[in-house]
Amino acid sequence: MTTVIKKARKTGIEYKFNEYENLIALKDYVDGTYDQHYSQTKYQSTDFILDCGHGEGFCLGNVLKYVQRYGRKEGKNRADLLKVLHYALIALHVHDQQEEK
Repeated sequence: MTTVIKKARKTGIEYKFNEYENLIALKDYVDGTYDQHYSQTKYQSTDFILDCGHGEGFCLGNVLKYVQRYGRKEGKNRADLLKVLHYALIALHVHDQQEEK
């Protein structure tokens, strides 16, 4: 269980917008991406893109892609919103790495 979820559970925060449940759903979604066929090796394609220095643009481009796709392809697909959040998390990772330099 992540630190955020543990902290929320300990503090007894009563979320108004199902953030707790959605954080768990996001974690489950992200965990599931590590079992998908394209991530069976040690490295995912995202690793190579980040290593080439294109991480920020790649992540933000995918956020835009899935935001625009939501409601159009396969209707209002919850998975598209989870992808938006996942790519935003990766963008945060890229940001934090760049700020450490």
